[in-house]
Amino acid sequence: MVLVANPQLHTLLDHRYRRIYSAEDGAKGQKSLRTGRSGVDEIIEVPRGTVIRDSESGQMLADLVEAGQRYRAAAGGIGGRGNAEFATSTNQAPRKAEAGRPAEERELVLELKLIADVGLVGFPNAGKSTLISTISAARPKIADYPFTTLEPNLGIVRYRDYDSFTVADLPGLIEGAHEGRGLGMQFLRHVERTRVLAIMVESFSDDYLRDLNVLRNELSSYSSELSHKPWLMAISKMDAADDETRDRIQALQDELGVSVHAFSSVSGEGVPELKDIMWKMIKSEIGSAEEHDTP
Repeated sequence: MVLVANPQLHTLLDHRYRRIYSAEDGAKGQKSLRTGRSGVDEIIEVPRGTVIRDSESGQMLADLVEAGQRYRAAAGGIGGRGNAEFATSTNQAPRKAEAGRPAEERELVLELKLIADVGLVGFPNAGKSTLISTISAARPKIADYPFTTLEPNLGIVRYRDYDSFTVADLPGLIEGAHEGRGLGMQFLRHVERTRVLAIMVESFSDDYLRDLNVLRNELSSYSSELSHKPWLMAISKMDAADDETRDRIQALQDELGVSVHAFSSVSGEGVPELKDIMWKMIKSEIGSAEEHDTP
């Protein structure tokens, strides 16, 4: 039984409905001293980013990140040797044989951690799904009520003439998510795989800093590593913003000293510039990672 990472797959949905996998049995020994044919390996394809754990101990057994990466989940049995294997010149018909060894049986848990260049983080209805549907071919469900997105959506963003990057529309985050509130852990585990975080807040929020701090606190409470990821603040729904709102956003930019970018997925205002910022941060992060890996 072999699990293989396939970059063309993006969910574990197929494995939700098929829970038991069995490899082909080998054939029995044949006449004229022929051994039986070995069974064919069972290849189970999973998306990149699949974490394999033992169901009893919870121990991580493999993390299939690279395309084509393989993990042997269970070994096949070994057929026993018949009496012909023990024949000698003085004992040509021995009454001796050897029992085979049964195949392994294991119960595993598969967990997918989405791999993306940019993760869109924000409260429910912050406009994440609308943005990803604007800048990519992804078509997530969009509606005017909380938790429209119940699972991550992945979109490929075409940038300039020949470049592209991936953006993940992650389910809405609420205060207490690191303790399991809302979609809780279902959401937060996917953030670990992203290179850059785009923290989204609606333009008509009455306190941008409060919302930003709540979201960043949930990330750092789940994993201290998330607090060190590069991030930008994106203020959505600028098509509904008045002059006072725009002044508040400019004041926030001056106060934070980090990238605060306002945009509207509906009107297109600021969307090309937002893609520029994302691309620049991704390239910077890739360059830093390559420098770190260089001996």
